[in-house]
Amino acid sequence: MISGIRGRLLLSYIILLVVTVGIIGVALLLILNTRPAPEQQTYQRLVVLALSADTQQAIIDAAEAASSSDELDNLDIEPLPFGNGDPSNTPRFIRATLELISRTLTNLAESVDTRIIVANMTDRVIIYDSSGALPVGQPFVGDVQSYSIPLELQRRRYGASSAVAGRFIQAGQEWLFVGVDVLGLRGDTFTIAFTEPRPTQSLQDALTEFGTEILPLLAQASLVGLLIAVILAVLITRSIAAPLQRVAKSATEVADGQLNVRVPVSGVKEVRDVAEAFNRLVDDVQGEQRSQQDFLANVSHDLKTPLTSIQGYSQAIIDGAAPDTVKAARIIYDEAARLNRMVIELTDLARLQAGRLSMHMVAIDMGQLAGAIAGRLAIVAQDKGITLTLNTPSMPPIAGDGDRLAQVMDNLISNAIKFTPSGGEVIVRTGLHNGGVEVSVQDSGIGISPGDLPRIFERFYQVDKARGPRRGTGLGLAIAQEIVQAHGGTITADSAGVKQGATFTVWLPSPQVGTVMRRR
Repeated sequence: MISGIRGRLLLSYIILLVVTVGIIGVALLLILNTRPAPEQQTYQRLVVLALSADTQQAIIDAAEAASSSDELDNLDIEPLPFGNGDPSNTPRFIRATLELISRTLTNLAESVDTRIIVANMTDRVIIYDSSGALPVGQPFVGDVQSYSIPLELQRRRYGASSAVAGRFIQAGQEWLFVGVDVLGLRGDTFTIAFTEPRPTQSLQDALTEFGTEILPLLAQASLVGLLIAVILAVLITRSIAAPLQRVAKSATEVADGQLNVRVPVSGVKEVRDVAEAFNRLVDDVQGEQRSQQDFLANVSHDLKTPLTSIQGYSQAIIDGAAPDTVKAARIIYDEAARLNRMVIELTDLARLQAGRLSMHMVAIDMGQLAGAIAGRLAIVAQDKGITLTLNTPSMPPIAGDGDRLAQVMDNLISNAIKFTPSGGEVIVRTGLHNGGVEVSVQDSGIGISPGDLPRIFERFYQVDKARGPRRGTGLGLAIAQEIVQAHGGTITADSAGVKQGATFTVWLPSPQVGTVMRRR
């Protein structure tokens, strides 16, 4: 059993070649079976028939029989009505002669089992047709060419008479003929043609005629084609299989934990696409692994810090070493609340990523929602000495969960106030963009470095590297991104660098924005 892509491709090429050669052979046999038989065979057969019939003598005998009649002895012999004559004005002797000649030729056609036509090829007029299909006087329409009569035929029958051969079409049937010139009663020359329908060649005849020549050539061509196809198939399969085999080997190495593996991008377009997709996949795996490592480190630290505080103050209370037990208890309470928030946020994030967090979708004006959240946080900004500017006009409604979107706005505006020093400014804007509603939160705070910007929405990732009990959980932006994406929108972050401020933009689709834009 053939295994591997190279062997299967090679087998496919060989089967394809064999099938192609078989189809060509069958088509060739069908063509040979349906094509007309060669003309020369029919012409030779008609010559043989002409050899067996002395038409010249038959015509002379018929004329002598007519002239021996006493009733016609004193009649003048007028020109025969062949071509331009009028049969109605032909004397009885000529008519009697034509009748006898017609009977003679009819008997001759029956004896040799063929059709005989007499025509004046100069005027192209039919004089006689043993089958009666071509009326006397009808123009003869056909292809007429000179024909070389064998020497024995010339000597035995017609002396130096010339001959013609050709074809004509009657009722859709092709007829072949061989004709010889004979002298008429007054020295006129006419062509007596022996004719037969051109037969269709049978398959057996075609094989008999061409089989010994075509079959060996076809077999040789097939062997040569098979050899060339095998060589080309080996080259092609190698060019296709080798890159795929490298990808398979690299995938095995990645599965073993070697994430620095990359495959060269080469080969045909489809193979290059596979290589590029594999390299992107490895990069994504590396990024995901790094994110998981950071997640474990961050969650371990974030759990360890409050747990350490809880354990330490609890021990102090137990030992009676706490100078202020109420304050120690409050610290324990705050740290426990922080752990509870972290667990809740982790749970919400997991549900959002799995698509299992239910949302109550209603019509929401993002201008009013952003303005309400900013108004609620205005006191915090004022206490910190930060100017909070609102430009949040009413927007076309979107379909969304008010509580979840309020959570997003609260996180973005709170972060902007948190990371903006005293004397800075936070600006909240709403507007229409690209068929939806856009909300931006811009601050003049600490900014985001280019290295941190791509990872800003990762779980537990924080721009502020300082550790302390007042620090957040690092899950807010990750949750905000999941909520926005669950609404079919996008959230992006932009910053010119450290101490250059940052801008977070949320875009949400609105089915009514297109109508508003058209009205304007």
